[in-house]
Amino acid sequence: MNWLLIGAVLLVLAPVLVVIGQKQERIKDEPPQMVQYGYMSGLAGLFVLAVQYTTIAAAFLLFVILFGVIWVLDKFVLARKRGKDEFAPAWAEIGRGFFPVFLVVFLLRAFVAEPYQIPSSSMRSGLVVGDFILVNKFAYGLRVPVLNNVFIPVGKPEHGDVMVFLYPQNPKENYIKRVIGLPGDLVEYRDKQLSINGKAVPVEAAGSYTYIDEAIRSVDVFKEKLGEHSYSTLRDPRESVLRLARVADFPGREENCRYDEAGFACRVPDGHYFMMGDNRDNSADSRYWGFVPEANIVGKASLIWLNLKELARIGKSID
Repeated sequence: MNWLLIGAVLLVLAPVLVVIGQKQERIKDEPPQMVQYGYMSGLAGLFVLAVQYTTIAAAFLLFVILFGVIWVLDKFVLARKRGKDEFAPAWAEIGRGFFPVFLVVFLLRAFVAEPYQIPSSSMRSGLVVGDFILVNKFAYGLRVPVLNNVFIPVGKPEHGDVMVFLYPQNPKENYIKRVIGLPGDLVEYRDKQLSINGKAVPVEAAGSYTYIDEAIRSVDVFKEKLGEHSYSTLRDPRESVLRLARVADFPGREENCRYDEAGFACRVPDGHYFMMGDNRDNSADSRYWGFVPEANIVGKASLIWLNLKELARIGKSID
């Protein structure tokens, strides 16, 4: 979907609707509906374009500031100049109406919880395409919006946590994987056996699993225990342990990692984390694009709140 085109069309449509609406009469104390549609079209277009060039958090912050300025300007300047029977300009009415809505949503997303949709099969079988999850934003400390620096420490990621983070190669994208390596850990994955600091992670066979992705896939299921978490991982017996050609030249690779046909070993640098998908042979993760900096953490995945195709998944906690 071409979001740039959609944003541009909404922006172009906005003044047309406003001009048409100005020929209509006000209904009680509200601007004509067509004028309202015009301003909402313009705001939607601006928001869509802002998200393309920044992040959703930054776009929300920009709109909170914009509507806040309009609210202050109208309340303390324009309102004092208006007569009793005069109406506020349509842009002022709409701006001050949106201000509390955007402020509340921004604060909830920044400090409480943020919704996220699972986009791929990399975390099967625990999380599937179509799951909408809630991300706990304070589990790893309260962070300054947009800058993402911790200002109130609360907790740290632990082995086995399912974490949402900003993709290091494109921070506008959110990724979700499992925390495998903490700062200082030696993570090894050889012949599809995961080891941390020289100790093999306990694993046992648990049957098979079939799912439809780009094709029908039948894979083996293994129960794995890491830290306080027990979860299922998937392995495809037809896939090699690692696709060396896909391993990027990521920051810290030369100093911290060794790769060969049997697998890899990586020492996690300070202030970074090593992430892997549960669908081990169908996941682009730290094996291929490197370590996740502390500053890229978004939050801890906690709950599936919606899945329109599989209603039984609603309310399932994420382990």
